[in-house]
Amino acid sequence: MTRTRRPLAALIPLLVFLAVFAVLVPLGTGTARAESNGGVKVMPLGDSITDGFNVAGGYRVGLWQKFTAGRYKVDLVGSLFNGPAGLGDHDHEGHSGWTIQQIDDNVVNWLRAQNPHTILLHIGTNDIYGSDPAGAPARLSTLIDHITAQAPNAELFVATITPLGFLDSTVRAYNAAIPGIVQSKVNAGKRVHLVDMYKALTPADLADGVHPNAGGYDKMADVWWRALLSVPGSIGTPSSTPAESTAAGSTAYGNGSAAQAA
Repeated sequence: MTRTRRPLAALIPLLVFLAVFAVLVPLGTGTARAESNGGVKVMPLGDSITDGFNVAGGYRVGLWQKFTAGRYKVDLVGSLFNGPAGLGDHDHEGHSGWTIQQIDDNVVNWLRAQNPHTILLHIGTNDIYGSDPAGAPARLSTLIDHITAQAPNAELFVATITPLGFLDSTVRAYNAAIPGIVQSKVNAGKRVHLVDMYKALTPADLADGVHPNAGGYDKMADVWWRALLSVPGSIGTPSSTPAESTAAGSTAYGNGSAAQAA
């Protein structure tokens, strides 16, 4: 039996559709797109505020700009990948909707895989409106212990969480416990540093009562930057030449962009 060949012209609409589909589908969240410039490994760790809900890349964009302007060679690391093209390194561990316990359940594996020199931890927002907000400080303390046990030589920066448009007394109670937790780890010889993120933002810096707007994320970037500079070696030393950018040529979309929790 003779087979009839389909004319090439008949295949063009299908090829066009597939090309458009490939462009529009968001990039995955695995490590296949991981970027590295060989710099000091820094892991942004937390929930959707680290991911950058409402503003692609969140505080990571402004912080990256400070790294490059200051000629610091930094390699952001993590199993997730998203943010705008202008963000030179899209890797992070910002898991939308996750609680302290969920981060704790996975953090040892992430640390083994990435071996970061510095960790930026902002977590607890989803615990505030969870079933046990009063237990959040204890869970944070346990998380810090697990991080420092797995990565004892890493510099761990622990932030108070940003304000919410509701439950402010609960947020304040959680944040009030963090300095004591951090100090107890410092007293035990651990490389843990307190970062007061709550005071840097106001409810006016929130886009939806939970996640920062662009201005709020810029404020977060500034607070992280100043905290990093206060600990010599946390991001290496400035280079005499501009830091490399590993930016991809197009916007990378990430995980859980429709999530309403942090």
